[in-house]
Amino acid sequence: MRRFAHAIASDAWKAQAKPDAKVISVLAESPEYRGTLPAWRVAFADPDNTSVFIAADTGKISAVRTGTWRLYDFFWSLHIMDWKNHENFNTWWLLTFAIGGLVMGLVGTILLVMRWPIRRKRRAA
Repeated sequence: MRRFAHAIASDAWKAQAKPDAKVISVLAESPEYRGTLPAWRVAFADPDNTSVFIAADTGKISAVRTGTWRLYDFFWSLHIMDWKNHENFNTWWLLTFAIGGLVMGLVGTILLVMRWPIRRKRRAA
């Protein structure tokens, strides 16, 4: 099966030069792969550290992970404040900051509206 996984990943490679590839079995969950397990991970020795995940039961490519994807996924986890799974955007952190931002926006709007009539009275006097 390792040879099949290597052949599938090498055939899917689109660049001119194919770098060396190392096939690694994935039996447990991986932080960068959330598909069905077991799966094969084919790691290419390219500058972007490309990893191709192939489902063991179907032989289809289920995910491709590159350095750019990992960077995006890191910033996405910061954005949604889910540092563990990088998927749940209903965390209590996010809810707390969203409610806090809403309250601050409303208070700022109220203070701005309360301030406007005072400026008009000062100019008239």
